[in-house]
Amino acid sequence: MTTRRILRLTGDDTTDFLQGLITNDIAKLKDGGVYAALLTPQGKYMADFFLVRDGDGVLLDVAEPLGDMLAQRLGMYKLRAKVAIEQTDLHLHRGVGDVPADGYADPRHPALGWRAYRDAPQPDSGIDWDALRVTHLVPETGVELTPDTFILEAGFERLNGVDFRKGCYVGQEVTARMKHKTELRKGLATVAIEGTALEGSEILAGEKPAGTLFTQSGGRAIAYLRFDRAKGPMQAGDATVQWDQKPAD
Repeated sequence: MTTRRILRLTGDDTTDFLQGLITNDIAKLKDGGVYAALLTPQGKYMADFFLVRDGDGVLLDVAEPLGDMLAQRLGMYKLRAKVAIEQTDLHLHRGVGDVPADGYADPRHPALGWRAYRDAPQPDSGIDWDALRVTHLVPETGVELTPDTFILEAGFERLNGVDFRKGCYVGQEVTARMKHKTELRKGLATVAIEGTALEGSEILAGEKPAGTLFTQSGGRAIAYLRFDRAKGPMQAGDATVQWDQKPAD
């Protein structure tokens, strides 16, 4: 599981500041945790993260490798807004089953359980999070989610990570145009896999590139596919892969 950095945002302008930047509606914090992303002006992914209320402030939970970049970018957008951004010493805890009093349900999918922020590190939970991600087609920061990603191709609408009624945010125009296309021609999908192939292997349909293979678990994998070429058995390394066209739950 990716190490996380927990930031705390405080100040009178925190809510309005975040609302003008992120892909989701900050008003949803009244109901629990919010999953969202920060995009480039061209609509491409920069970072995905979780937000939750913390008294008068907001905690922001982001993958550690993106922590410095995100804090710097938020600081750049802050200008004269009354917002303070500080790093905390909190640690992410995750589990499945009943949500503890200090936690919140993972907003992406019920199968992903709950998240909480505590002073001490979490012992190994023994949960195979990659297996859950593959089963429910949930992308991971730095694996399926990279700077070339468009969030709708990564399933952010299904994962409750974008709101189309909230108004403007960075990258909103491109995302809205993609939403109103007749259909996406490329995106993340679940494939069946037989054999072995490294993460990041190119998927070929005959001699034509058809996508990229990512997280694998139990004979299935997450892949980025060109849907028009993903017909029948395909090849990735020494493995045969085939698109499972059933909609993700």
